[in-house]
Amino acid sequence: MSTRKNIAILGSTGSVGRNSLEVINSFPDRFRVTYLTTNSNIDLLMEQVERFHPVGVVILDECRAGEAKKRFKHPVEVLSGEPGLEEVVTRDDVDIVMSSLVGFAGLKPTIAAIRHRKRIALANKETLVVAGALITSLVREYGVELLPVDSEHSAILQCLAGENRELVARLILTASGGPFLNVPQESFAAITVEEALRHPNWSMGNKITIDSSTLMNKGLEVIEARWLFGISAERIHVVIHPQSIIHSMVEFVDGSVKAQLGLPDMKLPIQYALSYPDRWPMNGSRLDFPALRSMTFLEPDRAKFRCLSLAYDALSLGGTAPTVMNAANEVAVAAFLGKRISFEKIPILIERALNGAKIRLNPELDDILETDGKTRSFVGTLL
Repeated sequence: MSTRKNIAILGSTGSVGRNSLEVINSFPDRFRVTYLTTNSNIDLLMEQVERFHPVGVVILDECRAGEAKKRFKHPVEVLSGEPGLEEVVTRDDVDIVMSSLVGFAGLKPTIAAIRHRKRIALANKETLVVAGALITSLVREYGVELLPVDSEHSAILQCLAGENRELVARLILTASGGPFLNVPQESFAAITVEEALRHPNWSMGNKITIDSSTLMNKGLEVIEARWLFGISAERIHVVIHPQSIIHSMVEFVDGSVKAQLGLPDMKLPIQYALSYPDRWPMNGSRLDFPALRSMTFLEPDRAKFRCLSLAYDALSLGGTAPTVMNAANEVAVAAFLGKRISFEKIPILIERALNGAKIRLNPELDDILETDGKTRSFVGTLL
């Protein structure tokens, strides 16, 4: 009888999805890929199908799904749209769901996977941002493991291993500072898309790279950490660490600090989420401490990087406020990538959406979906 775990990768053609497949490929006796999904990158999906031979694929772009069926050489089931995503995560031939879709799109399939008691390796931080209370309640109800794939939250999980969480004084999330750490705020209006996509340390998808340049990505991680670890916002701090060697830290009540260090390589937190609570050998480079020479730390400039403060504000407001913030950010980032707005307009649109929204406390899923849709329409009118 095979002891291999079956894995569905939501967003297999994205950065996390591609790295996940590399990790899985290193452990063919432990894992089997059963489902892969993409929005519209059919060419790369075809290569992945030929290499990993999944049972099925999901193509979110329904128009391209029909085209893809004719192109696959390997026999594979082709599903499409959001119903296809929600279908595959519920199947018996899935043990682990790698949730690495970009943005709000990851929410409903992640909920479906939880309700069918799958282990969730969560790289889609927006799921906890927009529905943290709902997701954590479902995780408890169905008794599933929800393990973070973000390097920062994986670092905190590792630092908390064997510790009493009641003795945690604060969580310290590190941020590289992005490409504009040393760029004066008065120059933000002239920042180009190409400049914003040049992250100094990490190779990621376009949306998360822009979020990193505004520090919104760190704001999303603050909200995610609040729900993952049950720590109030007042005890979640952000520090700029340009070298991205310390991935995050935990300070305890006695003043002791534990940190998780490593090279900026997404394969490490991905593998930890898949192997948890064990650690498995991984090939690749190791930290060369003498070569580091120095590690530096700075307080984030919240006036310059307004998105970080907006995330804290949304978390403080509670209810559907983080949903409003996230939807407004997704629309604003898409508009910037499409060169419809300038870089400095991103936080302005988010703030206007938060100020104009009616916040619902203790929201159900329908409330979250409605708020997301209304916010996108509202920001669309501002554009």
